[in-house]
Amino acid sequence: MMSDLGYPNIHSDNVEAPNGHDPDDTFEQDLRNMLRDGPNISDSPATMQSGGVHSPSASKPMGDSMYKSSSPSYASSTAAYNPSKGTVYSSGSQYGSSQGSAGVPGSQRFLENSKSKLDALKTWGVSTYKCTRQIISEKLGRGSRTVDLQLEAQIEVLRDTQRKYANILRLSKALTNHFYQVVLTQRALGEAFTDLAVKSPELQEEFTYNAETQRNLCKNGETLLGALNFFTSNVNTLCNKTMEDTLITVHQYESARIEYDAYRTDMEALQLQPRDSATVGKVEEAKRKYNVHKEKFDKLRGDVAIKLRFLEENKVKVMQKQLLLFHNAISSYFSGNQQALEATLKQFSIKLKPPSENQPSFLETDLQDQRH
Repeated sequence: MMSDLGYPNIHSDNVEAPNGHDPDDTFEQDLRNMLRDGPNISDSPATMQSGGVHSPSASKPMGDSMYKSSSPSYASSTAAYNPSKGTVYSSGSQYGSSQGSAGVPGSQRFLENSKSKLDALKTWGVSTYKCTRQIISEKLGRGSRTVDLQLEAQIEVLRDTQRKYANILRLSKALTNHFYQVVLTQRALGEAFTDLAVKSPELQEEFTYNAETQRNLCKNGETLLGALNFFTSNVNTLCNKTMEDTLITVHQYESARIEYDAYRTDMEALQLQPRDSATVGKVEEAKRKYNVHKEKFDKLRGDVAIKLRFLEENKVKVMQKQLLLFHNAISSYFSGNQQALEATLKQFSIKLKPPSENQPSFLETDLQDQRH
């Protein structure tokens, strides 16, 4: 017979224990009591962690408890480390899942930003492809092109006018620069005559006359330089700012025209295809994009027409004043009419800066601005 603990029953009645021990020795009974009163493995924290409920039993064999501690059900209830995920988890808790979702908001925001950028890039790429295809088709004579004959003629006239005004500006700057060198030479020559008039008593009167003449010419030359500088400044503003601003709008109009024709061509090609559920949706989307680009194209066409009209009016007013100034100043200077030259500057409210050796002249300042 075996006892509950798996040991053979030992009876102490009239039997001597081996090794000369007393039959009344209580060692076996004490061991049996210790095993019965000790904690059961089924009540351990690991078992509680797995969610299983076990009722303690003092009569359950020790071997069965040890077997359960090494069984798969016990191993699954204990904590484990997953090398592939790098987190510690257990079958009875939500620790691993809560840690894995900690960075979800930041990742979601990053994905949304990336998606918006990719959508913008895709839209730009599709539009660029359509416009490039339209330009190539027009160059090869295969694609149709929207043309406003009256507006196109005005734009061509504006470009030609800008080229001619740029040539006038280049020549007037060259004249101003050359005449500035003449004035500097006259000033130096007048100072040389004055010095010789002091050091040459026998020619003092003649040197003095020539020094006075060069000083008057230098003074009138500075007055003429003021008029020339005023003329070139206003022509430069008209040519490189006012006309250029209108040409920028023209460039935007031409880009919008290409986009409009590209999407118009797509819509017309889709309308020629057989009508089915897929084609109907594409046609509606093409019409929507076509209307958007048509509205933009019409708006820029109106802006170009308005700017061309105002530019023409402004050009006439500015050039009437500047050409009158240029004529009166040149004719007064070379006729030797100093009063008429000064009156011309007063008429156009041109103020000359007082001559100073420490300050650069108005022409030098203008040339420095052009270099920068």
